[in-house]
Amino acid sequence: MKKNTKMRIAVTAVLAVFLMMAAGSGSTDKDTTKAIADDTGNGTTETASEKKEEEAPEEAGLPTIEEQVLLDQDGIKITALGLEEDSIWGTGLKILIENNTDKDLGIGCDALIVNNYMISDLFSSKVAAGKSANETINLSASSLEAAGIANIGQIEIYFRSYDSSSFETISTYDKVTVQTSEFANMDTQAADEGKELVNQDGIRIVGKFVDEDSFWGAGILLYLENNSGKNISVSCSDVSINGFMINPIFSASVYDGKMAVKEVTILSSDLEENNITSVEEVELKFSVLDSDSFQSLFKTDTISFTTK
Repeated sequence: MKKNTKMRIAVTAVLAVFLMMAAGSGSTDKDTTKAIADDTGNGTTETASEKKEEEAPEEAGLPTIEEQVLLDQDGIKITALGLEEDSIWGTGLKILIENNTDKDLGIGCDALIVNNYMISDLFSSKVAAGKSANETINLSASSLEAAGIANIGQIEIYFRSYDSSSFETISTYDKVTVQTSEFANMDTQAADEGKELVNQDGIRIVGKFVDEDSFWGAGILLYLENNSGKNISVSCSDVSINGFMINPIFSASVYDGKMAVKEVTILSSDLEENNITSVEEVELKFSVLDSDSFQSLFKTDTISFTTK
């Protein structure tokens, strides 16, 4: 059983790495990116490329942070050392992990939040008993770009420790916050241009655009905002493209008071099997759960929209 669990974790991690790399390589050219039509006819919806050209934020360069202890508990000490830039992974937070216990441990993140946006993170580090490790928590360049973040002002992290052999969680820790030299100037605007699909119980979902040339096939980019008072998980079901049922990949975790920009991934195999060459009409339902209690908060009726 443990062997199967380890295998599933390894496969999931490898797939997630490819998803992150693919997210950064997807096209947002005008000829492959289609806006979601606004039924009100006010003409305010813009393609991602048009929005990017008109409102591209000014980059302030790599910000700095003060060296600081983020966690010192249960024999584990984590210190933030600084920020660095990588040509492939983008900006990263350099940390020192000290394992002062008598057990081999793994350290991971349950959530990584930049400027109030949930950011994809695959950080994991194994540290032997009594040893230390210099590591980097990479802030997904594609996630930052999708959220319109050019100036990183605040990083929030929820660390957890786990058994490095069984992968079972040992402890979860309260949020730690790192403020950078750009805190006063950080990007805080909502990247909510597009068509509002859901506005219920403090939760908003906006359809931003459809990219017909994403890495895996096509993608529907969504903006999610959570002011419900609860941490939530959002998924979709009963999805059809141009009248054909498909099985997309989509799951989003959004903590209370936070935002996220996530993609509903439509696999090229689904498009090919149904002879879909252009995404014109979309129907789907959203399900929202309390991610702490797993209680259902609500499920929408069928939501329909078209592209233009």
